Amino acid sequence: MSRDTGGAYQRAHRRSLEDPDGFWLEAAAAIDWVTAPTRALDASAAPLYRWFPDGTLNTCFNALDRHVAGGRGAQAAIVYDSPVTGTRRTLTYAELLNLTARFAGVLRGLGVGRGDRVVLYLPMVPEAVVAMLACARLGAVHSVVFGGFAAHELAVRIDDARPKVVVAASCGIEPTRTIAYKPLVDAALAQASHRPERVVVLQRPQLVAELTERDLDWDTAMATAEPTECVTVAATDPLYILYTSGTTGPPKGIVRDNGGHAVALRWSMENVYGVRPGEVSWTASDVGWVVGHSYIVYAPLFTGCTSVLYEGKPVGTPDAGAFWRVAAEHRTTMLFTAPTAFRAIRKEDPDGELRAGHDLSALRTLFLAGERLDPQTYRWAGDLLGIPVVDNWWQTETGWPIVADPMGLEPHPTKPGSPTLPVPGYDVRILDPQGAEVPPGVDGAVVLKLPMPPGTLTTLWGDDERYIASYLSAYPGYYLSGDGGRKDEDGYVYVMGRTDDVINVAGHRLSTGSMEEVLAAHPDVAECAVIGVADELKGQVPRGLVVLKAGVHREPAEVSAELVLRVRDTIGAVAGLRRVDVVPALPKTRSGKILRRTMRDIADGGHPEPPSTIEDPSVLDSLRPTLTGERTND
Repeated sequence: MSRDTGGAYQRAHRRSLEDPDGFWLEAAAAIDWVTAPTRALDASAAPLYRWFPDGTLNTCFNALDRHVAGGRGAQAAIVYDSPVTGTRRTLTYAELLNLTARFAGVLRGLGVGRGDRVVLYLPMVPEAVVAMLACARLGAVHSVVFGGFAAHELAVRIDDARPKVVVAASCGIEPTRTIAYKPLVDAALAQASHRPERVVVLQRPQLVAELTERDLDWDTAMATAEPTECVTVAATDPLYILYTSGTTGPPKGIVRDNGGHAVALRWSMENVYGVRPGEVSWTASDVGWVVGHSYIVYAPLFTGCTSVLYEGKPVGTPDAGAFWRVAAEHRTTMLFTAPTAFRAIRKEDPDGELRAGHDLSALRTLFLAGERLDPQTYRWAGDLLGIPVVDNWWQTETGWPIVADPMGLEPHPTKPGSPTLPVPGYDVRILDPQGAEVPPGVDGAVVLKLPMPPGTLTTLWGDDERYIASYLSAYPGYYLSGDGGRKDEDGYVYVMGRTDDVINVAGHRLSTGSMEEVLAAHPDVAECAVIGVADELKGQVPRGLVVLKAGVHREPAEVSAELVLRVRDTIGAVAGLRRVDVVPALPKTRSGKILRRTMRDIADGGHPEPPSTIEDPSVLDSLRPTLTGERTND
């Protein structure tokens, strides 16, 4: 296969790198501006790049008002499908605009204005979209915290963002349980040093929360709210903060701007995902993650599409055919989810029998991202559906795909294991430890040559120095993705996995380092390690290993249960840590570094050679039965 040098993709990619101003100013014409930009890239403070520095706009206006004014008021904007509550609800663009403008009035009445922060702790309900867009309407900065995080994780985000208001629901609902959110919010506020002025609570009938003097009922506030007009902001003003889980210590708050974000997501919806105005897209994720921000809320609404908002878990429930039911019923043209979901479908329905009877004639593409797509799942999904299965690779930090098959621009032949080619705007390189570019087929660090395109992170919230140190210092002039991989002779990119402490559990990026912090805080633990190991369903799951302090004589199973519970209570069930083994010692190098990668390779069934710097090879030998599946705690 020879790489096309003259097609639409190649021309667009080359121009985006050689003439970023011309390329992105042209793309910016798809956005409604208050003041149209005359420049695209501002490199005056490099490596802190900014996009469209002289442009002004409002993100909410681009998502809602302009579509209503342009004749889409009666079109569905959000289709809410909630099998866990038995609820289905459609909000047209006009209805969503009305709710958003009124909730913006609620927030304005609570003192929220341009630049103020608002933390959102909401499940997958239409009010989550309303709250996000209401913040954008006011020029405020929203920070959505995934509802699966526990009080401690919420507290540290509150302390970092210092919101004026918190918006929460009384509960979240899963197929087998109801999760009380309000007690978690109260516990987080008790732990946090920052005190938001008010908490707006969306009461759900499945579990009604007790309100305090600080709390305001959503429905009560909305009953008398006056609609509020859009506030004009600079393109470079922040739109939202989204905290990564890939960190220890203070959280990393990814900052997304207004102008670059709108331009990039509007461009990507048609050119990468191939979804046009008026069509229906379904991204089966959560608004608490970047995929939900970008492709449940913003990109579809910028484009004038209908977006499916699904509350529940489409797989792992008695309704294993939920994906087919939702896609058929709502006539979705694009479905976007994580490979874990299709591994689960394949496990429950290997012959695709539940696919029968569902009219999926509207479905053109299946996009999978969030973790590495294994070839077996790729082939199974493609054979079952008879449509392109498109891998795409990106990060919370970038906000939209780095590598993908650009279905709307120019589809390419796919290769199992590769998300295909760098998206226009991204200059993807593979470097060795000395910073030299490696030949095709050779593994190295996956980096992005600066500047990155619009829509990517502009900095970390309140900490430019940490942004530079974390992402831009390892290879000057490049953004360090933290992933390793390679390119082949055709320029296809293969991303092999993280090189830091981040693992992908069912498409959720989680820090093994933050789990280690929780384990190490237990009074009986002397040292610990958490590694990500391969899992047939979830891609990776965390495994904990701890060494107890001298003099501690307790049943290992008892300590293990306590540690699992601690991680759940501190980080949340989303951490997915189900197994902690008590071991006599951890393998280390002579300099004291724990051999996490070696342990992970053994747990995944490999037979790595112990490094020459290992302190005591017998420790690694003694751990092999534990790492390969034989528990030591039973």
